[in-house]
Amino acid sequence: MSPRKTYILKLYVAGNTPNSMRALKTLRNILETEFRGVYALKVIDVLKNPQLAEEDKILATPTLSKILPPPVRRIIGDLSDRERVLIGLDLLYDELADNAFSSGYMDAVDEQNDTSTPDSPTDS
Repeated sequence: MSPRKTYILKLYVAGNTPNSMRALKTLRNILETEFRGVYALKVIDVLKNPQLAEEDKILATPTLSKILPPPVRRIIGDLSDRERVLIGLDLLYDELADNAFSSGYMDAVDEQNDTSTPDSPTDS
């Protein structure tokens, strides 16, 4: 499923630490495979820009913050748990909801289109 919304994301990292680099690599992989260009990602190095981390109340790195679409969500850690990241970004939930809706909707349409009627009694 391709998302219909544009995602605005911020990834807070602390320099080139292994966890920060792993988070960035994993996130880029997820974004390229799942979001296909409908996102904007800003990588913020808290060592170079501590005021940005302070303004956004970032206490640990790496931290991924989803700004848009609402609600704002934060995921802390190296983002290695792909499913957790997708749920945190509301992508996996949306995909599951869309599939359930589509399936349920099609079942309802099939039931409405079923024009068969019980055999009416015949005069014999």
